[in-house]
Amino acid sequence: MPDFAYTARSLSGQLVEGTVSAGSQREALASLSAKELFPVKVTAADRRSAAAVSEKAISVGSRRVAPVYMQLASLLRSGVPMLRSLEVIRKQASHPGLRAVMEDVEAKVADGQTLADAMARHPKAFPELATSIVRAGGEGGFLEEALEQVATFTDRADELKSKVVGAMVYPVVLVIIGVLVVTGLIIFAVPKIEEMFDSRADLPALTQGLLVLSDIVNGYGLLILLAIAGVLVGVYQWAQTESGKLAVDEAKTRIPLAGPIYLNLAVGRFCRVLGTLLGGGVPIVRSLEIAAGSTGNQVLEGVVAKASDNITSGEPLADPLRASGRFPSDVVEMIAVAEQSNNLEVVLNQVSDSLEKTTWRKIELVVRLVEPLLLVALAAAVLLIALALLLPIIEKSTGA
Repeated sequence: MPDFAYTARSLSGQLVEGTVSAGSQREALASLSAKELFPVKVTAADRRSAAAVSEKAISVGSRRVAPVYMQLASLLRSGVPMLRSLEVIRKQASHPGLRAVMEDVEAKVADGQTLADAMARHPKAFPELATSIVRAGGEGGFLEEALEQVATFTDRADELKSKVVGAMVYPVVLVIIGVLVVTGLIIFAVPKIEEMFDSRADLPALTQGLLVLSDIVNGYGLLILLAIAGVLVGVYQWAQTESGKLAVDEAKTRIPLAGPIYLNLAVGRFCRVLGTLLGGGVPIVRSLEIAAGSTGNQVLEGVVAKASDNITSGEPLADPLRASGRFPSDVVEMIAVAEQSNNLEVVLNQVSDSLEKTTWRKIELVVRLVEPLLLVALAAAVLLIALALLLPIIEKSTGA
């Protein structure tokens, strides 16, 4: 059905703007009257505006959206109606993309959609995990708690992401500097120094190898870059397929040093979301369905899906997690004890806290190890190039 943009007055006389889906303008007017809104202006909505909303929504980051969850929860808990709460948040939004998204969410809720369905229209602003938790909260009658939980989870995720990105800035800068320095020496310095020598045949093997490498880079550097880019594009396209995603997710858990860190982060997210949902009264099977997507890993999602099937059959959660070999043994044991003592949601949140702290310590340790290793590698590369260029000069001066 087409959308109609409207300007109307509420019973209190306040102007309200939004869109409504209807088969005709007459139906749109009837729909507004049913909502106790008195139409002032009703026109066919420009389809390009909807496209603009989606386009702007792409630029809305989680740091801008996170306060929306908590603010909406506070307003609803204070007794403010949903539409009024969304209107307040929309008017307070300073980011144009967020304002456009909230305007669309408000309009769809006014049309009768649930908050979760309206949010699901903007996956770049509201992730599927947040939408699923809000939907579960709406169905279970604890929407305010669900919004607060999403806000807390989003803040924690952003904080951890910021720490990881901040820790990796220096190593990445070292790698970039190292590549630029070595490439610059090979492209510009080596050919100039080669002019000092009469023949390559009399040069040391190390020097000859460096000169050959310089010739390859100078002669075929562009082709090499294009080939690397082509391979990366091909790998990226393959990684978007189902088999590719599964293989990539499997490989992520097997990478030395980084694999256990990635696995702990995924398991920690799963425990956090599952504990949050169980604490809100969502049935465990439904909670597992939602929490499975929070791992961000198809391998772990399969393990959780199998665990859900076991629970449907009356078996405990810990058994399939233990059998998979993907979940840390201490986490599985804590879950098993929690199931027996009937405080699973509390233990899951404690496990998530513990995994986050442990993971951050591991990240700090890895970064501390990587930084000196990168410095040594950079120094070794420069030293090797310098040695290859100085050896002929040393041999010539010694022979003289």
